[in-house]
Amino acid sequence: MNIELRDPNIIMKLSRLGSFHQSKLSFLRSFLNEFKDWDYKRDLFDLDKNGFGVAIYSFKKKERAYSLICFANKIDDNERSDRVIATKWDAAFTLYDGSPSNNDIERLKNEVPKQEVGRLSYKELTLSRANKSIRVFDHVVESLSNGKQPNLDLLEKVGYLYRTTAVYGSGKFGLADRFRIKNREEINGPFRLEMMLVYLVRQFTFDQVNHVAKNKNPEKAVRLDLKICKNLGIGNSTGLGMAPFIVNHPTLVNNWIMCREKALKKIREIKNVKDEDADLFKECLRNSIKNITSWNTESEFQRKKIKELLKDVKKSLNFIENKINFEDEYPFNKIYLWIENETCEECIEYMVSIMMEPYEKILQPLIKQMSSDEDKYFNIPTQRTTEELRFIIEKRYSNILSIDFEKRKNQKKFWFISKNKEEPRIADRFEEQGSNLEQPLAIARDIKNLYEKLKISNGIQTIDKFLSENSDLRHVVRRAFIIEKFPYSEIQDNTISENMVPIDMLRLKLSFFGALKFDPRSDKWLRICMFQGAPLPNELKNYDDHWVYKAHLKI
Repeated sequence: MNIELRDPNIIMKLSRLGSFHQSKLSFLRSFLNEFKDWDYKRDLFDLDKNGFGVAIYSFKKKERAYSLICFANKIDDNERSDRVIATKWDAAFTLYDGSPSNNDIERLKNEVPKQEVGRLSYKELTLSRANKSIRVFDHVVESLSNGKQPNLDLLEKVGYLYRTTAVYGSGKFGLADRFRIKNREEINGPFRLEMMLVYLVRQFTFDQVNHVAKNKNPEKAVRLDLKICKNLGIGNSTGLGMAPFIVNHPTLVNNWIMCREKALKKIREIKNVKDEDADLFKECLRNSIKNITSWNTESEFQRKKIKELLKDVKKSLNFIENKINFEDEYPFNKIYLWIENETCEECIEYMVSIMMEPYEKILQPLIKQMSSDEDKYFNIPTQRTTEELRFIIEKRYSNILSIDFEKRKNQKKFWFISKNKEEPRIADRFEEQGSNLEQPLAIARDIKNLYEKLKISNGIQTIDKFLSENSDLRHVVRRAFIIEKFPYSEIQDNTISENMVPIDMLRLKLSFFGALKFDPRSDKWLRICMFQGAPLPNELKNYDDHWVYKAHLKI
C-alpha cells in the first residue's frame, strides 16, 4: 500500500498547526536520546548560603565536552521581570564549548549576567536567563528546611521552580556562529544545544533549592524527593516574538513538518504490526488520558480544546480497543482514517504523535533531516519565467488566491516591532497607527498581490525583468520558488485576518521543541513547561523513552 502524504493545504492551516503536540521527533526528546550515553557531571557548585554564586554542569564523551555555567545573583523582587527588555534576572547561563578555565569563568562572570549587552566569544554556544517562580521556590525551601516535602497541589499547578525568559544561540551577541559547529554529529538537529542548556538549568534549580533549604536549617532539612524533581520542568512564557520565526524560516519549518508527515505515512503503510508495538501504542494512549486530565489552564479557549480532546481521545481508545484487530493488515491506516473523520483537529494531531511511540527505527533517520541549510535556497532563479511562477502560485497557494483582501476583515491586523518592548506585536490596521511600519509577515496578501501583478504583466518575462519593475515583491517571489520544492514551507492561511489566533503559530514551534500542557494567557502569549517528567541526568543511561505519557506529580 502506498499512502499519500497529507495535503499541505489542510495541514498548514493555522488551526491545524495550532493543534500539534510533542512527539518523538521533538527536539528535547531527540536531545535526550542523543546524549543518553554521555558522561554527566556537576563540576562546580560554589553557592553561598542564600544560593548565590557559580555552578558548572557538563556532558562529556571522548574528547568533546559541553559545560553549562550558571550565575545565580541576588535581585530585588521589583527587579524581577520576564520581559525581553529586563536587565536583571535570578540566574544567567551560558553553554560553553569544552571545559572552562578559571580565567573563562571570571570573564563570563562579568559578561553573562548582562545578557544582550555583555561580550561573549565563539567559545560560548548558547545564552539564557531565568527567574524563580518565587511563590513555588520559597514554598519548597520552607518545606524542605522543615523536614517535609512540598505541597503537590501547588507544584502540579505550576510545574516548575524557574522559568526562562529567553534562550539565544547561532551567533547572537557574539556567540559561536552555527557554521562552526553544524557538522558535529551529536548536535545534528535543530535547537539541540538550546535543549541541552534548558535541561541542565532544570538540574541546577533542584540543586539550588536543596542547597538553600539545607543552609536554612542544617539539622532538619531534607532533599527534594527525586520523584518530585523528575516531574518538575522548566517554565517559559512565550509571546509574539516567536511567531515571525515560522514565517521567516520556510525551509526549516518544511523539514520539521515533512519529517512528521513522512513518519505518519510510513506508520500507516505498516502491513503487519507486531504485538509489542500495538501494546506500546495502546499503553501510551491510555496513560496519556491522565496527562490531559492534569492539564491546568485558566484560558476558556484552551479549556474548551482540552475538553474536546479528552472526549475524542476516550472515543478513539474505545474504537481501537473494540473495533481494531491488530492482527489485520494496515491497522494504523484504519485508525488514522477513522480519527480523521470522527475526531477534532486537536485529537487527530495528538493521536499522530502517539502513533510514533513504537517506531524508533522509522524516526531516527528522519530526525537527521530536520535541519536546513537555508542559505542554499535564498537566491531567486532569475532565469525562470513569469508563466512558471504563475503556475507555481496556482498550484501551491490555491486557498490563498480565494481570499478577498478588499474586505476589511481580511486585512484587519498588521505586525510591527514595538519600540518600547523591542518585540513583535500585532495591531488593528483601522483603529491604531503604525501600519506604515508593518513587518513583511502578511504572506497571503503579498502572494495574492504578486499573482494579480503577474496576470497583468506584459507577456512572458524572465523573473529578473519582472523584478526590475516590481522590486517590492521580491520577498514573495523568493517564497514561491521555495514552496515549489518545499510543500510544507508556508502557512496556508491569512496572518492578518480579524479571526487569526496568534498562539496557533507559537504552538507549532513549541510542539516541535517538546513543550507540554500549553497554557494560553491571551490569544497572544502562553506559558509552557519543558522537560516535565523527563529523566534526571543520572538516569539518562537507562531511562524509559516513553516518559512523556507518565509525567505526573501525583502517582
